[in-house]
Amino acid sequence: MSSSRPTTLRGALPGLRRTVKHVAPHMRSERPLLVGGLAAMFAEVLMRLLEPWPLKFVLDGVIAASGSEIAGEAPASLPTVLLLACVGLLVVVSLRAFASYLMTIAFALAGNRLLTKIRGHAFTHLQTLSMAFHDNSRTGDLVARVTSDVGRLKEVAVTAALPLVGNVVTMIAMVGVVFILDAPLALVMIAVLPIFFLTGARVSKRINGVSRQQRKAEGELASMATESLSAMRVIQSYSLEDKMNGAFASNNAKTLKDGVKAKKLSAGLERKTDVLVGLATAAVLYIGANRVLAGAITPGELVVFITYLKAAFKPMRDLAKYTGRIAQAAASGERLVDVLEETPKVVNTSWARHARRFRGDVWLRGVWMSYTPGHPVLRGLDLHVRPGERVAVVGPSGAGKSSIAMLLSRLRDPEAGQVCIDGMDVRDLTLASLRPQIAIVLQESLLFATTIRENIADGAPGTTDAQVVAAARLAGAHDFITAMPNGYDTVVGERGTTLSGGQRQRIAIARAAVRDAPIVILDEAMTGLDKGTEDEVIAAMNRLTEGRTTIIITHDMAAARDADRVFWVDGGVVTDSGPADAVLDQHVDPAATGGALVAAPPGPSEHTEPSPHAGPTRPDAPTRRKEQPLALTN
Repeated sequence: MSSSRPTTLRGALPGLRRTVKHVAPHMRSERPLLVGGLAAMFAEVLMRLLEPWPLKFVLDGVIAASGSEIAGEAPASLPTVLLLACVGLLVVVSLRAFASYLMTIAFALAGNRLLTKIRGHAFTHLQTLSMAFHDNSRTGDLVARVTSDVGRLKEVAVTAALPLVGNVVTMIAMVGVVFILDAPLALVMIAVLPIFFLTGARVSKRINGVSRQQRKAEGELASMATESLSAMRVIQSYSLEDKMNGAFASNNAKTLKDGVKAKKLSAGLERKTDVLVGLATAAVLYIGANRVLAGAITPGELVVFITYLKAAFKPMRDLAKYTGRIAQAAASGERLVDVLEETPKVVNTSWARHARRFRGDVWLRGVWMSYTPGHPVLRGLDLHVRPGERVAVVGPSGAGKSSIAMLLSRLRDPEAGQVCIDGMDVRDLTLASLRPQIAIVLQESLLFATTIRENIADGAPGTTDAQVVAAARLAGAHDFITAMPNGYDTVVGERGTTLSGGQRQRIAIARAAVRDAPIVILDEAMTGLDKGTEDEVIAAMNRLTEGRTTIIITHDMAAARDADRVFWVDGGVVTDSGPADAVLDQHVDPAATGGALVAAPPGPSEHTEPSPHAGPTRPDAPTRRKEQPLALTN
């Protein structure tokens, strides 16, 4: 998702346009606030235009009353003029303050609502992206995009961009008025604008580049922090604190360096802008004073002119002040849009239909799948599981066993071949009707940092408390849950770390049980458990899988021997299948401690069940050949 977009000022505009493209659809619901904010903004601009005029009448009146002719004739009733001017100024200032308040509230509320929706949309979109995307993305960086990048967009939109729009409108209106007052003096005032834009473009080019680097470094920093904190047990066990601290400090220093550099560039642009504004003010003051002496304008009009000049140049100051923040917002917007423009690889087809309840007849026919292009993990795999059958999938590590679970639940799609349930290709079924009918218990049972009740109920929407308790009893978890201080309302730690491995696994079994799924997949679900806990978990799993199509992916030969049939997977294909004892006796070295796995015998096994549907062929499909025993022990 990283991009190497140009870092010129113009190069930032496409990024902003990409961001606006994704923000625009969410603006419709905020139209009343935006329209109200714009109305208040134009009212404030009008009040700003009127604000200097009472001062003009007071100044000209006082000068004329003193006998000077440069201010024209003295008003007939100077006290009345002074009173009306002061009252008028108070009214104008009050109305401007009220309009500014309404504008700020309307734009702030609209901006916050808008970007809150964008954040929600981004989080929802991330959950639709396939595992191929998530496997190649860093969690911390994605979290930074959804949180801090959206937050930066929100901050800049509310505090910089929207007020800047109001100031630009004010500048345009004031330049128009001063041209009407005195065109030659107006030309002097705007003469510095080209210098400002040339200087700003050059500095902004550098600020944009630094801001992109800074946001990228901050994303990497968030990823490092997330990975380190989630692996704290490993870090402390292996005394890696100094190494991790050093790596974090290095990345942290880089973000500091980039941030300071961007701030220095922005501060330099601000000071240059102040000098340009001072230059323009001095020129207007000198030339304007001479024009007053020449009788071309009155002293009051010169004061109005100077007031307009300072107000009209405020957008220049704001642009210089916020250039760094706007550049960071543009970089954040691009990072967010990069995520939003990622397309899910696993989606419902246009012809997908709702699946009825499965019987559990599973076929994988000529399936090819790879995690890295050009390096297939499955190479034309064929596998058939009958309804209600309990099968084990065994073989060396890296042979592609766990890929079968991902294909059945459509976490990934095959590159060739078919994955069918009850004779239907899973790609012809809606995800919402497919996935709830498959329950998966993994080796690492991840629990959410919420109550045990909620963790179990997450297995199926609408699960009742009675169903939660029934599932916990089935999983053999009810007794240890009720023994906890808060029972089912006990909050577990992040990823379930406050529970033992066996407790986590039984809660995971309960979560699978409430699904009442006709197909159950146990992916190394008993690895790492002690003997006593393992017996309890096995009993729970047997209750869970009773009467259901069950696929056990395992290195545990005891668990495999308990299956009706065994599939031996090696090199991405099924090299042997049949009754458990007949298959495993060919692959387990009885002389080795714990039983060593050996390679498949040459040629097709007499136990292999051929698929009646020939899958697609590939030129690099493996041929079965005699291999040396593999040094893989259980």
